[in-house]
Amino acid sequence: MRQAERAIFDLRRGLPILLRDAGRNVLIQAVEGLNDDTLAAAQALAGSAARLVLSRHRMAALGQTVDGDAQELAFESLPACQGLRELAWTRGVRLPAQCTAKPAERCEDAAVRLLARAQLVPAAIVCPVSPAQAAAVAAEVASGMLLAVDADEALRLCHSGSGQLTRVSEARVPLSEADDSRFILFREADGMHEHVAILIGERARWPEAVPVRLHSSCLTGDLFGSLRCDCGEQLRRGVAAIRAQGGGVLLYLTQEGRGIGLANKLRAYGLQDEGLDTIDADQVIGFSKDERNFRVAHEMLEQLDVSRVLLLTNNPGKVEALQRAGINVVARQAIYGEVTAQNQRYLHTKANRHGHWLHDLLNEQDEPASAEPERLPAPGAAGGA
Repeated sequence: MRQAERAIFDLRRGLPILLRDAGRNVLIQAVEGLNDDTLAAAQALAGSAARLVLSRHRMAALGQTVDGDAQELAFESLPACQGLRELAWTRGVRLPAQCTAKPAERCEDAAVRLLARAQLVPAAIVCPVSPAQAAAVAAEVASGMLLAVDADEALRLCHSGSGQLTRVSEARVPLSEADDSRFILFREADGMHEHVAILIGERARWPEAVPVRLHSSCLTGDLFGSLRCDCGEQLRRGVAAIRAQGGGVLLYLTQEGRGIGLANKLRAYGLQDEGLDTIDADQVIGFSKDERNFRVAHEMLEQLDVSRVLLLTNNPGKVEALQRAGINVVARQAIYGEVTAQNQRYLHTKANRHGHWLHDLLNEQDEPASAEPERLPAPGAAGGA
């Protein structure tokens, strides 16, 4: 396992790690789970006062327009852990007057990116290692008590993903909407996530343009039937629509909350209950409007030898992502859930701020579940994605 992949597990466990870049050694730790004792221990080991690093999305929520992807905040008097947590994800707080901000350097940028990949709040305390403490920190690394990671390696992991997917296991799983279905599980190389390809119908009878849906996991909607979203209905209707067209593939991707994870999705739900929409709520806790990367879907389709697809989606980003990866998306077909009092605002946000193709549904026109697929330009053609 690469050091950067191990670092994700240490950060999720609440442990500090050491990031290195061009002679700089910086101790970092997630604000999430931090307490006053661990904060004091990090500062003592590094021999320097901690600083706070926040994503540009969180800085925007704090009313600050910044350059770069992250900012480093230094304080005349470091807030206690409760104050750091408030600065990291609480709505309506302000930066202290005795606070200076500067663009994050490479180690600090890598810290925030690793935390986001770990699906923790992307806020870190960072302590540059002083010359007086260099030997003590090196001893911690040598003993195995502290993990050291090259910042370049961490950034490569965050930019390029965890590496080759492994096809792990498979079995026939009859579904109520498609009794001739087979589940194939794929595991990411860092062990963090597993994704499932659901093969519907007999492959020999699939259409030439294989019906495919990319469905991001939604525990609240898919399993418990949450009324806040339309995910569960889209999942079941997607399976039924694929079966009705002769079979194909549904990729069930572990990307809860558009990639921010269940804990952060629930934090965002709390902010939505205060009046924010889903995009602004995600920004308050430090995330972009969509943290997903669909390269994993491309790799799954490639391993399944599927290269020409009819994509069941309302999301133009999914079409563009697959086309950029070399999948020939020849057509797109809408797949809707019901509009309810509880999910209407969420659907309007997806249409008006995410750019999803939902206006027919929201304008109460005929639901296009049975409509002809929309043909798309060939990749690279004029007007193509």
